[in-house]
Amino acid sequence: MTTHMIEAGRPATKLKSEALQVLLERGLVHQCTDLETLDRNLAAGPVTAYAGFDATAASLHVGHLMPLMTMRWLQKLGHRPILLLGGGTSRVGDPSFRNEARPLLGDEQIAANISGIRHSVERLIDFRGEDGALLVDNADWLTEFRFLEFLRDFGSQFTVNRMMTFDSVKSRLEAQMPLTVLEFCYMMLQAVDFLELSRRHACTLQIGGSDQWGNIINGVELARKGDGKQLFGLTVPLITTASGAKMGKTAAGAVWLHPEHLSPFGFWQFWRNTADADVPRFLRLFTELPMTEVLRLSELQGAELNEAKKILATQVTAIVHGAEEARNAREQGDRLFAGEEELAAPTHRLDLQHLADGLGLLQLVVHVGFATSTSDAWRLVEGGGVRLNGRVVEDPRRRIAVGDLAAEDQLTLAVGRRRKALVAFD
Repeated sequence: MTTHMIEAGRPATKLKSEALQVLLERGLVHQCTDLETLDRNLAAGPVTAYAGFDATAASLHVGHLMPLMTMRWLQKLGHRPILLLGGGTSRVGDPSFRNEARPLLGDEQIAANISGIRHSVERLIDFRGEDGALLVDNADWLTEFRFLEFLRDFGSQFTVNRMMTFDSVKSRLEAQMPLTVLEFCYMMLQAVDFLELSRRHACTLQIGGSDQWGNIINGVELARKGDGKQLFGLTVPLITTASGAKMGKTAAGAVWLHPEHLSPFGFWQFWRNTADADVPRFLRLFTELPMTEVLRLSELQGAELNEAKKILATQVTAIVHGAEEARNAREQGDRLFAGEEELAAPTHRLDLQHLADGLGLLQLVVHVGFATSTSDAWRLVEGGGVRLNGRVVEDPRRRIAVGDLAAEDQLTLAVGRRRKALVAFD
C-alpha cells in the first residue's frame, strides 16, 4: 500500500479532483494512503467519507473542527459525509496519546452525550434530503457481535506485533502506564467500523486526526483482506497554537461547540483573542473565505491585524452557531471592546465542582481565552491587568471560591478594558 505524507501543502503530482485541490490548499491534508487513486475516484464522481467521534463528552470542541471542516468541504464539493458517533466504542475508550485510560461511561451518559454531539454538528454538516449527510452510531453493529464470533471473524486479521508499533500504544508502555485489553481492542473495533460502513453505505474514505493513522490503516487492511476492496485513509494535521498548546484545549477544559457549554459570544471571543502568528493559518483552516481574501488578511500588520481577528472570529462563529449569532457576537464584541456595554448573559459556564476542586484564577483566565497559558496569565496578573468582579487581583495564586459568586452564581472576569467575561457556575 502506497502512503503519502503531505509536508508542504502540495502533492507531488498534478491533481484531477477539485476536492483534494481545496483540501491541500487549505492545509487540511497531512497523510493519505493512496493519493493518486483517491484523487481519481474523487474526480470520477461522489465519494462517501466518514469521520468518527466518540461520545465521551456532551459536546465536540474546536479541536474537532479540523475533521469537521474537511467533511464540510467534501460535502460542498459534491461528496457525501458520514459522521459516525461512537455509541459502541465509547464503552471501551480510545488510548490514543493519552497518559491514562478514559473512565468507562454508562449507557445513559453515552446517550446524553450523543444527543449533545448531534446538536454540535447540525450547522456544520447538512443532513437534509435523501443525499444529505448521514449520522450513524457504531453501536448499531458493535453491540450485535458475540465475542466468539468476533474473534473468529476478525481476530486473525490483527497481530499484536503490529499494534505494538503504534505510537498510541508505545507512549503508554514507555511511560509504564497500564494498557488494558479493553483499550487494546479499540483499534480492532475502529477497523471494523470502517468495514461495516463500507458494506452498509459504500463508504470508501476515512478522515481522522494524525494520531489515528494506525487505526485507519487497520481498517483499510481489513477491507482489503476480508472483502477485496480498496479503501482510503486521509488524516488532518494535529494543530497546535503559536504557544505550542494543543488546539481546543485550555487549562480548565475544552472550547466547546455546543452553545449550552460555551455561549456564541464566548466562542467568538476565543477566536478574537487568537495570537497574531496563528491568524493566517486559522483563516485558511477554519473559514470558507476565498483564498485571495485569506492571503490579503494574512498580510495585515499591527492594529489592522485586529480586524482580521474579528473577521476570523465572525466567520468561524457563523459556521458553528449560524450567521445571526455571529453578527450578534461581533456587535457585542465591538461595543464591549469600546467600553460601551456590560455583559447581560453568561459568556462561559463551568460546573460548580470546579470550585470544589480548587479552580485557580490563572486557570480561569486561560479557560475564557484571555491568555494562552498559565504563565501568560501570571504575567497579566502581575501587571495589574486582571479584574475579578471589578477589582484588580494582585495574587496570581488566587483561588476562586463560592464567596466570589454574585447573583445567580456568576462572576465577572476582565483583562484590560476590552476583554470581559461573565462566568456562570451550574
